[in-house]
Amino acid sequence: MSNRNKGIILLLLSAFGFSMMAALVKLSGDVPTIQKTFFRNFVSAIIAFGFVKYHGERLFGKKENQKLLLLRSSLGAAGIVLFFYAIDHLVLSDADMLNKLSPFLTIIFASIFLKERARMFQITAIIIAFIGTLFIIKPAFSYETIPYIAGLLSAVFAAGAYTVLRVLGTKEKFYTVVFYFSFFTTMILLPFVLAFYEPMSVKQWVYLLGAGFFATIGQFGITIAYKFAPAKEISIFFYSNVVYSALISIFLFGQIPDLWSIIGYVIIFGASLYMFLKNNKEA
Repeated sequence: MSNRNKGIILLLLSAFGFSMMAALVKLSGDVPTIQKTFFRNFVSAIIAFGFVKYHGERLFGKKENQKLLLLRSSLGAAGIVLFFYAIDHLVLSDADMLNKLSPFLTIIFASIFLKERARMFQITAIIIAFIGTLFIIKPAFSYETIPYIAGLLSAVFAAGAYTVLRVLGTKEKFYTVVFYFSFFTTMILLPFVLAFYEPMSVKQWVYLLGAGFFATIGQFGITIAYKFAPAKEISIFFYSNVVYSALISIFLFGQIPDLWSIIGYVIIFGASLYMFLKNNKEA
């Protein structure tokens, strides 16, 4: 099997992992968002800890990378809390698609902070994708808009985290970065969980521990996928996540996205496909 096909399969597996994580988070019901985020990252920290120890790496990375690791973890923590809030209050596929704006926002941040020149076709794709979000959010400036704003902000913080990851590059092993992020988020949220802990049923425990397991599959899958093939060649396949989430929304939760949301999905996916094809053509 070619490296490109290995990357595609791993990316499809990663997308499935993140979709299952989102579904299990939603299934866990009325557990506070902070508590859900804590358990998701606690499980990831344990699994990543095993990988770091197995490979004999430093748990908290190199001294010179601490500022970058802290910044990546802070942005990632904010992003995941907002994403889980959006999952709890929106149709699953809506929350997922808003979060998938992060690749477009990463281009903007890389241009501003890393001085990477944005190409005209990338700018065009960003504008098209933003138009797509308006169809999903359907802004009415009411209380009901807040979860959509949370979903959009989750993409902003995720893009910030991915931009920092680009700076980290090969300076740290991927499992060290995953452990650092998961451990940091767990420790930051622990005081809030202890102060406002809500008792959970056995089923809710299973759902949240499962969410942590599938989140780890998602994180490891996407990281390893991009070691086999460049993002510009395979990134489009990560949008299979939205297909998984839409099917889960319909069959598991009985939630059917409205026509405007579906139009938004098509527009954002179209922008992604356009950027994917242009990247490959230029390569």
